[in-house]
Amino acid sequence: MSYTLSSGNVSQSNFDVDFVLSYRFPNEDKVKAQAQFEKLVHQLASVGLATEVRSGEDCSLLLFVKAASQRHLFTEVYRSRIKDWLHGLRTAAPDKETQQSLSNEPLTDAERLRIIYLLITGPKEDGGAGITPKQGEWKNVESLFALHDHKYNKEWITRWSKSWYLTEEDLQSIRDRFGEKIAFYFAFLQSYFSFLLFPAIFGASAYFLLGSFSPIYAVINCLWCIVFTEYWKRQEVDYAVRWGVKGVSDIQTMRAEFQYEKEIKDPVTGEIIRTFPATKRLARQLLQIPFTVLASALLGSLIATCFGIEIFISEVYDGPFKGILVFLPTGILTTCIPIFSSMLTGFANRLTEFENYETNDSYDAAMTQKIFVLNFITSYVGIFLTAFVYVPFGSLIVPYLDIFSVTVRPFANNEKELTAPKVGFQINPDRLRKQVIYFTVTAQVVNLLMEVVVPYLKRRGFQKYNKMKTKRAAKNGGISTSAALNDLPEEKDFLKIVRNEATLDFGYLSLFSVVWPLTAVSFIVNNWIELRSDAVKITVEMQRPTPWRADTIGPWLDTLGFLTWLGSITSAALVYLFSGDGLGPGGSPWDIKAWGLLLTIFFSEHIYFIVRLAVRGGLSKIESQGHQKQRAERFAVRKRYLDETLGDEASRMAPSAGKLGEKVDRSSLEEDARQTSSYSDKDRFWARQRGWEETASVGKSIIQKATPSEDKKSQ
Repeated sequence: MSYTLSSGNVSQSNFDVDFVLSYRFPNEDKVKAQAQFEKLVHQLASVGLATEVRSGEDCSLLLFVKAASQRHLFTEVYRSRIKDWLHGLRTAAPDKETQQSLSNEPLTDAERLRIIYLLITGPKEDGGAGITPKQGEWKNVESLFALHDHKYNKEWITRWSKSWYLTEEDLQSIRDRFGEKIAFYFAFLQSYFSFLLFPAIFGASAYFLLGSFSPIYAVINCLWCIVFTEYWKRQEVDYAVRWGVKGVSDIQTMRAEFQYEKEIKDPVTGEIIRTFPATKRLARQLLQIPFTVLASALLGSLIATCFGIEIFISEVYDGPFKGILVFLPTGILTTCIPIFSSMLTGFANRLTEFENYETNDSYDAAMTQKIFVLNFITSYVGIFLTAFVYVPFGSLIVPYLDIFSVTVRPFANNEKELTAPKVGFQINPDRLRKQVIYFTVTAQVVNLLMEVVVPYLKRRGFQKYNKMKTKRAAKNGGISTSAALNDLPEEKDFLKIVRNEATLDFGYLSLFSVVWPLTAVSFIVNNWIELRSDAVKITVEMQRPTPWRADTIGPWLDTLGFLTWLGSITSAALVYLFSGDGLGPGGSPWDIKAWGLLLTIFFSEHIYFIVRLAVRGGLSKIESQGHQKQRAERFAVRKRYLDETLGDEASRMAPSAGKLGEKVDRSSLEEDARQTSSYSDKDRFWARQRGWEETASVGKSIIQKATPSEDKKSQ
């Protein structure tokens, strides 16, 4: 008996290894380490997993794991599919014959790895081994990861490098290999790339024909953002239905880190469930308010300070080395922002752990909210300061920027070079456009280099370091580290790195593209490269991610909606402030009519809500492929159920209602009269005509004998 993989068999170079556990033991307590390792292997064997061990690096072991038998694996697959059916993910139950079920729906690489991962990490009461790396009694288990199929990865990258567009077959292949969570990410990027074609073409035309701050461009761009957001909401439901994961978030397993307070009996099912009081979690969630205030104050102050320094050097300072010193704020931000962001991200992670969520989905949603706050501040605050502080109030603020003279005082020849003019100061009207261009072009190139080139150099350096270490160990007569698996250090989860990229691009397009309409042109090039660079990152630079299932891109969908709403307000405000000559208030707020600005924002927001409602209603009228598939499957299930329950004979078992041509004579009439003498009035009513033929005959006789009405005669 053999199983079939929809994406092809696993590379034989992996020797059919499914997962690898890295077990690090303390050198000073080997007896305890041996007992713990024996327990680890026994736990894995108890759930039907085969193991092989090899030497690792620096007091570690590499434990290779696979399913002990295909029959046991098939049983677990069948149990998983039955569970999906019971929870409504499947319209029909899998075939009772396991082999037939696998023939109808072949086992994919992602499904196999997910099931084995759950066998390793799942709680014992659910049939798992309960191995949770770095937690509880399994602190010596450093990591758990699947091996890459390098042959498939090479073919995948080669195929993508020669194509411009991801087909449905490509997305299906990603789903079969890496799971729905990764597939949803690439499906979103592909949809985003397709939709970018329109704003790229329209934006290029608007740049040459309409210029910056065009009301027409602002309206069309806002409409595009609404259509894309609503389209993707519908599209991800379509993918979830087609991939058979709609509603999968309802059957997520409990996090190993979840700390319950009590066990209660479910009043409906009678199951024992572990709970944590919602009021206590709410009290902990309220700590997000001071976290947001702290993050905004810390990052906002840093960005505002560097913003003031940059304004002072570029537009006030008139001394030596001005062309070099103008990059000082950039250097400060480049150095401090990663430090502060890392610190705040760590704090956000600890706060999310403290909030104590049951499932990974709820944990990721809470963490995403905090990460979005940090990304929003670091990505957009600088442009907001230029658009809504520097341009309207520059003439009032710049004369007071002398406090930043301390940053360049050592280079100045005299005080005059450090003093801002009290009158006659003119702001730089082109500053906002240059800033948008930097974030949408230059910053994208820098990010690409940091995400692809730098990890590649680090990986090559790590490999050379390992070779040198191996040679040195061999010369000293020690154990060569080459006996261990030459894997990269454990990396963070792939999606935690890339999940922000597309939403940040969408934010720039929604919020500030009215300043520079060529924004979409930059993003469509970046998005095409990002699709392929992310494929390289997931197959080369990082460990193979666990193929988790998902039915949505998660809380980032709400982020798209928020950015679209904010973009409708921001675009309207920018058009109001800069329409006409495109120079804006010129640093003086006196020409700004506050009532006009507020009225513009009010109407643009309400128009946004009306248009969103109309777009959502229009898209709901279009039936997608996923819904067609769902209707077809439900119809097939109903038909099969009726056929199996009633059968073809059911239609031929209707009770007889009399026979055509039955002879009526005196004896038969007397017999009928004798039988009906004991009938009730109701029974006599139904016994007057025997069968449908007699009913039809009586009816036709009445029609024949009927006389025309007076109205008919008069006509």
